[in-house]
Amino acid sequence: MTPEPGAGRVLVVDDGEMNRRVLGAALAREGHETEQATNGREALELLAHRSFDVILLDLVMPEMDGFETLTAIKADDALRHLPVIVISGIDEMDAAVRCIQMGATDYLPKPFNAALLRARVNASLAGKRLRDLELEYLEQVEHVIEAAGALEAGSFEPESLETVAAREDALGLLARTFARMASEVRAREERLRAEVAELRIEIDEARQARRVEEITSSDYFRDLRDRASDLRRIVTSDD
Repeated sequence: MTPEPGAGRVLVVDDGEMNRRVLGAALAREGHETEQATNGREALELLAHRSFDVILLDLVMPEMDGFETLTAIKADDALRHLPVIVISGIDEMDAAVRCIQMGATDYLPKPFNAALLRARVNASLAGKRLRDLELEYLEQVEHVIEAAGALEAGSFEPESLETVAAREDALGLLARTFARMASEVRAREERLRAEVAELRIEIDEARQARRVEEITSSDYFRDLRDRASDLRRIVTSDD
């Protein structure tokens, strides 16, 4: 199935096969892609190799329960901002509140209600995407800062800002303006270097002309020239 606009990748972690089926079917009807794990250990293995947008996490599971799994997720810098919706029964409400305090985004009561499931997942997806946009924005701001440092060091490459410059917001305008100004600065520097090189050539030529003049106007040079003339006359007369 082709994901619907706004759909996400959801990891369902529950040891109950029926619960996984019900959740998977409900999520698929909303256009979401799902994968399933029967306990926290399996979930962490999947999270280590694949990316997800939301986790539905049961609390009572063998091997590694929801509390241990949530603790591991929140301790991992690469996963800690991933939305986790705790699945809890009415008699587990205190445990669900504890999970919220530990960093879970929301909870989903059992038995499942399709409308509530949709609302919980969509809200978590919206929060995740907003967070992703914020991280992307901060990363691209860092690119502009690095470009400024590269310009000062003389190693700036306009291609380094192409992604940021493609944005249609104020940051994109800043990147385009920065790249244009950096190109103008580089062009001026190149013209200045060319002018300095030409000036050095002119200076060297003038210096050489002065040295030639100094040599040819010296008594020593005139004496050599006179001797050469005398030598040519001698040779000519002998011939």
